[in-house]
Amino acid sequence: MSDVNTTTAPESDAESLSRLEQEGEIAADYLEGLLDIADLDGDIDMDVEGERASVSIIGDNGSRDLNKLVGRDGEVLEALQELTRLAVHRETGERSRLMLDVAGFRARKRAELTKLGTSAAEEARETGQPVKLEPMSPFERKVVHDAVAAAGLRSESEGEEPQRRVVVLPA
Repeated sequence: MSDVNTTTAPESDAESLSRLEQEGEIAADYLEGLLDIADLDGDIDMDVEGERASVSIIGDNGSRDLNKLVGRDGEVLEALQELTRLAVHRETGERSRLMLDVAGFRARKRAELTKLGTSAAEEARETGQPVKLEPMSPFERKVVHDAVAAAGLRSESEGEEPQRRVVVLPA
């Protein structure tokens, strides 16, 4: 019996970009079909941000119809993102970390959460006490952790889903 090395070579930057662009194209096709079925108007914008594909559905003239795809506090958007990731997985056989935004909801949410993380870091620094935030989704926690790190402090997540929260630690 011989040993077989099953380790694959690391993916080059060009291969990674190509794979992420393919994920974006598959997601865009899936979402275009969904928009047609739902009779909603929207343009699809694809990008690669960091290590993940990013797809946005952008409405014409502030179309309020797309808000149906966001739902209350982004609940429908989260579900739609998971369905889109599943569609990509079905086509590629690979797990996708694709990020979906609809009508700028995530972009606005990211700005709010960055501000929250920065102010929680300031509070922890001033009081010397940990600051516990309200429970958040994984996306929300990631944005807050990044903002806290940018402010020069550490944070950690505690609790179990769906009550998992960020705790900002003093210096």
